[in-house]
Amino acid sequence: MSGKYPGLDITTLNALAEPNRMHIVELLRDGPLTVGEIAERLGLRQPQASKHLKVLSDNGILEVKAEANRRIYKLRPEPFQALDSWVESFRRIMEDRFDRLDDYLQQLQRKEKSKDQS
Repeated sequence: MSGKYPGLDITTLNALAEPNRMHIVELLRDGPLTVGEIAERLGLRQPQASKHLKVLSDNGILEVKAEANRRIYKLRPEPFQALDSWVESFRRIMEDRFDRLDDYLQQLQRKEKSKDQS
């Protein structure tokens, strides 16, 4: 899958498939947070949150910055750009199909009108 869409592979999708990790990503959409802030907002224990953050970081979804004794996590744009490109390829296919269906329905309507006028 990653050949045509650089940065997108099954491990990215697997990492996002776990509900707590998806919630973490949704939280970080609004900006960077510390482990403690993430754990508190999701009602997780800090070790649980850290485990999920490690998976997301290891899969290139998050970047972490050490600031004094805190670790700040934020989203990396690249995996989401790759995911968007992948989804867009399906969107284009579906739009083409809808366009062809629309053309076909218009042809049917023209045929029906010409029959009615005969």
